[in-house]
Amino acid sequence: MKASGVLLRAGEILTGAEWAGERRRTARKHTELAQGPARLATALGIDRSLDGTDVCAGPDVPLSVLAGDPPSGERIHSGPRTGVGGDGADHPWRFWIKGDPTVSRYRAHAPRNRARRKTGA
Repeated sequence: MKASGVLLRAGEILTGAEWAGERRRTARKHTELAQGPARLATALGIDRSLDGTDVCAGPDVPLSVLAGDPPSGERIHSGPRTGVGGDGADHPWRFWIKGDPTVSRYRAHAPRNRARRKTGA
């Protein structure tokens, strides 16, 4: 099996924090600018126009992932993904850097109690 995608759950804004702050006006502090997948996308200006973009194609595409120095192995932790229940609940789908202030807290899966809609005849 070969991975074909990765869900980026958070990130640290290193440059362009003023632009990210304009996009994420509700963030109370710098570490909240890109804390969570939707906040990360909003802070970076990522929208559906970038669907299918090869982020490994290099710096000439609108969105790219650049090589950097990876954290040391003892700082990388894994655990269950937030909000996943059922058979996948205990699988270590989620990876993070221990002590990184941009990582959101883990929340266990909580089934929704959806009220049934009444249909009128």
